[in-house]
Amino acid sequence: MPEREPSSPWRIPLVREIAVILLIKLTLLLSIKAIWFNEPTVPEDGQQRVEHHLFGQPAPLSIHTEETPR
Repeated sequence: MPEREPSSPWRIPLVREIAVILLIKLTLLLSIKAIWFNEPTVPEDGQQRVEHHLFGQPAPLSIHTEETPR
């Protein structure tokens, strides 16, 4: 009986093309992450802005809104 060579999945062209595409995508994603998302950015007065957005400021009382007796 002739022995058969073990078939490698790398001999299939579709497997090679998918592997190359995945490597290119992975390289692009990691380079984008390294360039634009290397460190978090904290805005000035970030805590106060978040508190104002979540809790709001109480409305100031106005003298003109009170009813005057007649």
